[in-house]
This record gives sequence, C-alpha cells and structure tokens, in this order.
Amino acid sequence: MKLYQSPTSPFARKVIVLLKETGQTDDVELVGAAGTPLNADNMPTAHNPLGKIPALEREDGPALFDSRVICQFLDARAGGVLYPAAPRRWDCLTLEAMADGIVDAAILMVYEARIRPADIQMEAWVEGQWRKVSRALDAIESSWGSYLAGPLDMGQIALGCALSYLDFRHKDRDWRAGHTGLAAWERAIAARDSMKATVPVE
Repeated sequence: MKLYQSPTSPFARKVIVLLKETGQTDDVELVGAAGTPLNADNMPTAHNPLGKIPALEREDGPALFDSRVICQFLDARAGGVLYPAAPRRWDCLTLEAMADGIVDAAILMVYEARIRPADIQMEAWVEGQWRKVSRALDAIESSWGSYLAGPLDMGQIALGCALSYLDFRHKDRDWRAGHTGLAAWERAIAARDSMKATVPVE
C-alpha cells in the first residue's frame, strides 16, 4: 500500500501515528505530496479527485480517503486497536471529528494569509476561524477531561495532532492559555514515541 502524505499535514500525521501504534509501518510506503486548492498538480488526484491528502492506495481496491476513513480501515486491519467498542466508540468518533474541525479552521487561517492576495484578505474571516478553535478547546477543557484520562484511542491521537498543528502554524495564539488541563494532557501524549517521530517539519 502507498500513503500519499506530507510531513506538515496533521491529517496525514494521524494516519502515520496509527501505523506506528499498530505496528503497520512496514506495510505502507509513504509517498510525498504537496499542493493547495489553487495548485493540485503534485497531489494524488488519480487516487483522490478532490486533490487532498492523505490518500491510501490499496492493492485490492480503490484508494481510500479522507483521514478518518483511512484510519478506520487501517485500525480494522490491525484488529480494532484504536477505535473502541460502543458506547465509548461514539465519544471517540466525536472527539476525532472535533479535532479534525480544529485543524480545518487552522488550515483555512493559513490559506487566507498565504494564498489570498493581501489587499483582499479578511481579518474577520481569520478571527471567525479562530473562534471555532477556541470554542472547541473550551469544550474539551471543560467536558472531556475524564475521557482523555482513559485508554489511548484515535480521538486522542487526532486531538494530539491538532494541538501540535496549532503550535506549528499558530504559536502566537497561545492555545494553552486558559486550558491548563488540556495543556498537561498534550505534554503527555506528545511524549509518546509515535508522536515524537512525526513532529511536523517544513
């Protein structure tokens, strides 16, 4: 199998962390890909017509995307390690969706600065995206502490990757302010070998 990915993509990082946590790294070749909504020439459009990563090329079926589909496929292949059984499963999937939403908003902030011409950039749009991030962080800080204290699962991995991405692209926003419990949890998950081996780099 081949995973089309970028070392700066938190969505691809989720998948690679899963591969490491489930012992499947030797089964998947990592293939570099990069692009933007304005230039998808170097993206795996033959495997994902949306021109987004990650995309997983399989030997026995069509390519899989997006990251949540790929993660569930690879986890099932490993025997169901990181997606727990119900009822915890629904919390895991919700946390993963919230983490992915944090990343979506954070990436839109990056695109606004990097892709849109300076004279038509919207500060209000950027701040609106950050408010989504802030609301999610507040909700996790106030309501998800006991869940985060439980066994490692894909929701937690997705959240760890999302928080790391905030450090990577939006360090000046200081997401840890007012989120002391979440910050302490992030330090712990960031210390895992799978997370240390996949820290995003330019």
